[in-house]
Amino acid sequence: MNLEIILVRTVLVLTAALSVGISLWGGYYLLTGLMSWRRPMDYGRHPAGTRFAVLIAARNEELVIGPLINSLLEQEYPAELYDIYVIPNNCTDNTALAARQFGAEVLECTVPVRSKGEVLRFAEEQLSGRHYDAFCVFDADNVVDPGFLSAMNHAWCAGARAAQGYRDSKNPHDTVISGNYSIYYWMVNRFYSHARNAVGLSAIVNGSGFMADLGLLREMGGWNTLTLTEDIEFTTKCILRDVRVEWVPQAVTYDEQPLTFAQSWRQRCRWSTGLYQCLSHYLSPLLRGLFTSGVHGFRARLDQAVFLLAPIIQIFWLVSLIAGQAMRLLQVHYNLFPSTPVFTSLFLSVLVSYAVSTAMAVAVTLLERKPVIPMLRGILSYWVFLISWLPVNACCLVHRTTEWKSIAHTRSMGLSQIK
Repeated sequence: MNLEIILVRTVLVLTAALSVGISLWGGYYLLTGLMSWRRPMDYGRHPAGTRFAVLIAARNEELVIGPLINSLLEQEYPAELYDIYVIPNNCTDNTALAARQFGAEVLECTVPVRSKGEVLRFAEEQLSGRHYDAFCVFDADNVVDPGFLSAMNHAWCAGARAAQGYRDSKNPHDTVISGNYSIYYWMVNRFYSHARNAVGLSAIVNGSGFMADLGLLREMGGWNTLTLTEDIEFTTKCILRDVRVEWVPQAVTYDEQPLTFAQSWRQRCRWSTGLYQCLSHYLSPLLRGLFTSGVHGFRARLDQAVFLLAPIIQIFWLVSLIAGQAMRLLQVHYNLFPSTPVFTSLFLSVLVSYAVSTAMAVAVTLLERKPVIPMLRGILSYWVFLISWLPVNACCLVHRTTEWKSIAHTRSMGLSQIK
């Protein structure tokens, strides 16, 4: 057997190994996703007693911050038990003035800020000693359901030290992109956080609409995140401390989704960069702790390690796909193995993946009790949204985003308009 044949067969074996690894990764997510049929944890009902500091990082959000503050002032929770703080940073508009006019307190950020995590660190340091029990964190473009703080109070009183609420969309029908994002977040809600909570694993802190216990933050030495995805990093740090992020679907936040692909690309580049940063900082501690933390710690750390590997797995999938098609071309010459024609195989792969992603988009829309017809554009194009993650992750593998760049928000909608 000549060297050329050996090299071809070696590539074939490596391609097969990649395919097996990717199949195992996908199978794991399929199995955990099926757990979403189980009921999430019930935290019971408890008298209002948790003191919340509500934090809103804001950068040029003058147009949308009013409805958020109004929705927070209208919470079905005693007003004396929570305070609303807006932390303007790098603003060139009248965000601080608007926040004051609507009734929030303003913490003028006096330190250089390159990420949302730095804003939260500044706020945590400024509010130390004010006797709050927990932080609730929102983005300035959010609108909050009246029962949010009550639901988080129930979870905190039941022992939750970190918790993520249900992240919904306030503009799912605006554009194809906003529809794609809405489906994506419904997927995360149902098939990730809900499913994991149902089997005793950690939900994922997801940008906004989450709660963090102040005692936990003090144990961590404050809000000390280093990456561009402070939410994923905080989740990982919780898991390393054997703290589970609880899932509280009754605590609903409505979020404004990007409208254009350019906005989506910029935002997802930041997410992808942050995931690579988290992978670099935390994969080793997660793996080291697999066999030193008991059964629950093993499961939680393994689950988070699998999550952090997502961008790498997607790139491996692309490499495997390209290598597989190359092997089908080579088999014509070397007669290595039976194969369907290259273009037929590629077409079938695309067709199956499109059918699966579309079916899942329909399923989650129905499961989350959203109207299907207005979401058709987002449903039919959801496969393209998923595939577009491949160039995002590939680009960020070699060229990382270095700054948290805000996305302009313009949809000033009240809760009544959303519902």
